[in-house]
Amino acid sequence: MTALLPWLPENYPFPVIIVLHLHPLQDRYFLEHIGKSCNLPVKEADEKESIRAGYVYFAPPNYHLLIENDRIFSLSIDEKVNYSRPSIDVLFESAASVYGSGLVAVILTGANNDGAEGLRMVKEKGGLAIVQDPQSAENAYMPAAALQAVKPDFVLGLEAIGRWLANLAQHKTSFHAKSRPKNHIQKQDTTTKQALNN
Repeated sequence: MTALLPWLPENYPFPVIIVLHLHPLQDRYFLEHIGKSCNLPVKEADEKESIRAGYVYFAPPNYHLLIENDRIFSLSIDEKVNYSRPSIDVLFESAASVYGSGLVAVILTGANNDGAEGLRMVKEKGGLAIVQDPQSAENAYMPAAALQAVKPDFVLGLEAIGRWLANLAQHKTSFHAKSRPKNHIQKQDTTTKQALNN
């Protein structure tokens, strides 16, 4: 994650919401570590917190993170999904229902298939799907599962994902997947072989 977030500029005009599969008793040191390399404020998402542009939010360990219709966070201790809590699927499915075509969902390295079904929901709701090139991932299982579940809009190396997300800041308005040029579909970039460094 510390290889990706530094690409985002100050005053980034969108919120960034992240699920990591952490130990349930993980302390907040990892947030401090990530914050040192990020141009944006980094924090855990809180129950009923309004989602603000220019912040990087992490799902708290051992809680599912959802987005409600009025664009506030909700935390849940429901059963694990794909052996995970927090679950990427849970976040993606709720975010897709709220943001629709304004959502960009990214799947990175990981050791299970969490996120694949959520990514399918993102696409069904008109959002844009980016999957890390499995060849550049520290663990290829999660991006490979996502590629089996859905045809993403982009398959990119980690550095290319960072550049792509940074370029969104130039739009200065809400991103809508419907407005992207058709020739951007399934653009391949296998030149970046940098592994994700959590």
